[in-house]
Amino acid sequence: MNKKRVSENRKVISFIPDGEFYYKKAIQAMQRDSFEEAHKYLKRATELSPEDPLILMQYGVLVMEEGRFHDAQEILQQAYTLDTNASEIVFYLAEVHAHLGLLSEAKAYAEKYLLMDVSGPFNDEAKEIIDFAEQNEPSLDEEDSEVLLLQEKARRQMETGEFKEAIDLLEAIITDYPDFWAAYNNLALAYFYVGKKKQANDILHDVLERNKGNLHALCNLAVFYYYEKNEEQLAGLLELLMKLKPYLVEHRYKLGATFALVGKHKEAFSLLRQLQKQGFEGDAGFYFWLSHSAYFMGHETIARKAYATLLEMDPTKEGYEPWRDIEKELSPDTVEQDRQFLLNKIQNQYRSERMLGFYLLGKSAHKQEILSHPSYIKIEELSEVEKLFLASGIRNELLPEGAFEKAFTRALETTELLYEQYGPLDYESTHLFQMWFTLCEKAISVSYEFPNPAALASAADYMFQSARYSGVTKIGMARKYGVSTPTLTKYVNELIEFLPHLNG
Repeated sequence: MNKKRVSENRKVISFIPDGEFYYKKAIQAMQRDSFEEAHKYLKRATELSPEDPLILMQYGVLVMEEGRFHDAQEILQQAYTLDTNASEIVFYLAEVHAHLGLLSEAKAYAEKYLLMDVSGPFNDEAKEIIDFAEQNEPSLDEEDSEVLLLQEKARRQMETGEFKEAIDLLEAIITDYPDFWAAYNNLALAYFYVGKKKQANDILHDVLERNKGNLHALCNLAVFYYYEKNEEQLAGLLELLMKLKPYLVEHRYKLGATFALVGKHKEAFSLLRQLQKQGFEGDAGFYFWLSHSAYFMGHETIARKAYATLLEMDPTKEGYEPWRDIEKELSPDTVEQDRQFLLNKIQNQYRSERMLGFYLLGKSAHKQEILSHPSYIKIEELSEVEKLFLASGIRNELLPEGAFEKAFTRALETTELLYEQYGPLDYESTHLFQMWFTLCEKAISVSYEFPNPAALASAADYMFQSARYSGVTKIGMARKYGVSTPTLTKYVNELIEFLPHLNG
C-alpha cells in the first residue's frame, strides 16, 4: 500500500510544469494566433526558467510584436547576456533597436548577425536594417540645421496655402541639397495641390528610383492614386504598403495616416492606436486620423476621446467629426455615399447643381476626403450662396442677422424639411432636389425671403409629384407638411415664378 502511494507521488511530481512546459504551450498558442494566451504562457515560462535564453528571446519577440519596444529591448538584452553566441538573439536586438530609432546600435547588431550566420534565415532582413540605418541615421551639422529650418518654412507655407512660395523654396532646397528627400516629397505634394499632377508624379518616381523604398514617397504616391481614382495601381501599392513594418515613429504615423485617408481603417487603426499606447503625443493630424480609423472600426469611445484631444489642439476642426451627420446606418446605395455622384455635382457647370452637391456633401461619409482634396473645391471661385450651403454641412453656426442671411437660413430650413421626408436619397429622389435647388437659386438671386419654410417645402413637393404622378392632391400634401391647402396654393404660385422656362 505504501509503495503504491510513493509511486503515485512520483507521478505527481513528474507532472509539475516547468518553463519548458509553458514554453511549448506558448508556441502552440501562437500557432493558433492566440497571442494573449501565448503571452501569458511565455511570461510564466520566464518566471520558471529565468536563465533560459531561448525562452527569454521568444518572450522578447512577442513583447516587441505588441509594440512595447523598450520592454522588449530589456528582455532581449537579458537573453543576449545569457548566450552571446545565439545569432537569432543578435538579429532581434538589431530589430528592436531599429524600432526604438537607435539606428547606430541597430546597424551594429545587424552587421554582427551577418558575421555570425553567413547564410542565416534573417540575412535579407538584417541587410534591410543596415540599409535603413545608413539612409536615416542622423548626422546634424550646421548645414543640416539650416536645411531643416528651410524645410519647416516651406511646410508652413503649404499649410497656409502659399504654394507658389513653397514650390520656389523647395526647388531651391533640392538644388542645394540634392539628397534631401523630404524636400522632394513636399515639392511633389505642393505641385499636386496646385493641379500640376504630372510634375508631382514625376518627382515621386524620381525619388523612388534614386532612394528605393522611400516610405514618404510611396505613401504620397498612394494618396495621388487614390485621388485620381487609379484603382488598379492603388491596389498594387497598398498591397506593398501593408507588408511594411516601419521602425521609426514618424514612418508608422505617415503610413497609418495614409491608410486612414484611403479608407484602410483596420490597418490605420492598428498603427495609430499602437503609437498612442506607446505614449506618442502626436499633432492635430494624428488625432484626426486616429479618430476616423477608430470610429470606422467600431471603437467609438476611442474615436470620441481622440477627437476631443484634437479640438483642444485645433478648435477649427469642429464639424469634421467622422460620426457627424452619419450616426445612422450608412447605405452604400444612397447618393450621399456615392463619391463620384457628389464630385459630379460639386464640379458641375450649373450653380444649382453645385448647391445640391454641397448640401449633400455635408451628409456624406466622404465629406472630409473631398473637402481636404486640393483641387476638388475652389473656394475662391464659389458664389456667396454656394459657400453658405457648403458651410452649412460642416458647422451648425448661426449666421449674421442680415436680410440675405435670414433668407438663406429659411431656404436651408425648407431644404431640410424636404430631406426629412426623402433622405437619405436614392437616385430617383434627387430629381425633386434638383428642381428645388433650381428654384432656390433663382429665388435667392431676386432676394426672395423664403417666408414660410413648411409651406415652401409642401409647395415644391406638390409641384414635383403632381407633374410626375396621378392622384397627388393638395390636401394630402398640405397635411404632410402641416400647412393649410390655401397656403400651399399660395406658395405654389410664388414658386412657379422661379421656374427657368417662365423667366427666360
